[in-house]
Amino acid sequence: MAFQNPTQEVINTYLKEAKNIAIVGLSQKKDRVSYEIAELLQEKGYKIFPVNPILAGQEILGEPVVEKLTDITEPIDIVDIFRRSEFLPEVAQEFIQTDAKVFWAQLGLFSQEAADILEAAGKKAIVMDRCVKIELRNL
Repeated sequence: MAFQNPTQEVINTYLKEAKNIAIVGLSQKKDRVSYEIAELLQEKGYKIFPVNPILAGQEILGEPVVEKLTDITEPIDIVDIFRRSEFLPEVAQEFIQTDAKVFWAQLGLFSQEAADILEAAGKKAIVMDRCVKIELRNL
């Protein structure tokens, strides 16, 4: 079945209830959207968990960078993804190996294959092609 985002009310609930947000593909470059959004999330009181295999072992915004989602030992409410659409199925495969609650692909990112992988694993909290920053502004 073709993927559809949840209602605006459900998306708002995800953001209101979340405390911990993993950011897949977070860049250390301050001019990148991923960095800007991670900084905003910290300002809004969320704890961020940078995920970037190239930068693993370093720090971004004062938080240690891990190689993959499964390296995070704390509960994750939202996984915010900044990887190109063709990588979303790979991220979905990793996501289902965690207890993370919400799979969130940023604005411009979509993969029916990733949605199918998640839904087959019983993961129904999926948001794609939506910007966390815009959604927070609309709360």
